[in-house]
Amino acid sequence: MPTSSLPSPTLLTADTLPAPVMAGRDFLSNLDMTSAELRSVLDTAASMKRGEWRGVKPLAGLSLALVFEKASLRTRTTFDVGMYQLGGHAITLSNQEIGLGQRERVSDVARNLERWVDGIMGRVYLQQTLQELADHACVPVINGLSDMLHPVQLLADYQTIEEELGSAASKRVVYIGDGNNLANSHIHMGVLSGSDVTIVTPVGYEPNGGVLQGALKRGAAVTLTNDLAAVEGADVLYTDVWISMGQEAEADIRRRAFQGYQVTPQMLESIAPDGIFLHCLPAHYGEETVPEATEHPKSRVFDQAENRLHAQKALLYHLLGAAKPRW
Repeated sequence: MPTSSLPSPTLLTADTLPAPVMAGRDFLSNLDMTSAELRSVLDTAASMKRGEWRGVKPLAGLSLALVFEKASLRTRTTFDVGMYQLGGHAITLSNQEIGLGQRERVSDVARNLERWVDGIMGRVYLQQTLQELADHACVPVINGLSDMLHPVQLLADYQTIEEELGSAASKRVVYIGDGNNLANSHIHMGVLSGSDVTIVTPVGYEPNGGVLQGALKRGAAVTLTNDLAAVEGADVLYTDVWISMGQEAEADIRRRAFQGYQVTPQMLESIAPDGIFLHCLPAHYGEETVPEATEHPKSRVFDQAENRLHAQKALLYHLLGAAKPRW
């Protein structure tokens, strides 16, 4: 279709923006939102991706601190660009500059940042670090990744699932590999979305038991298995690295344990005919997957990466959209 014949998006104005549904709150886990709030964030993300927010700058005059203990491509770029596109400003702070818990107490960092910025995003080693920031800062704290959870990634993932498959409810989302922060957050999204989540791991690498039991008590459809046959017929097949940052000393042991859990084009042929393959990236090719899988017709890996921008912009709006500039 010629570009000139594409319909123009209906631009929102300051008077027609949706109300922020999570104003002033922390976002340390996907379970810090309700199913209805998840729906609002995903609807906003889709609207932003359609270009309907180009005429507004709802975060003008607001600033977000980006605190990094771990290296980042997608998290750093998408939060920074997202704040810019919404009219705000982001400042990146590496751990060499802050020294969380070493150069300064985490609580002191929080008490300083809250005086200058309107929100804090942390990509850190420990969930407890984020909790401590949240306990001592009066501005919203966002989990950009921790050892326990990766909730912002799951917002982009479910935006991608909805784009490809419609509602995620009752869809079979199969996660294969290490029972890490991604696996834990997939379980949480099963609670919120009604998806049917299966976690496939080698023995000894299962997700957090408390996360799993909590989800089951809330009625989520979650299956934990070591059987690779669970991949067959999946609507969504998802994997992540076998060796996360900080686990390098375990590399050889982990590579041996995860043999057979690699996502290949052959494995993708066993999922549903309209099923999709997702990976949060970066990929360690030759381990959890191969280039032929991320380039496969069923792969939506790079659409998923793009949606980090849209989903996080939507989250930022719903957390910070009611705040007023301090100056």
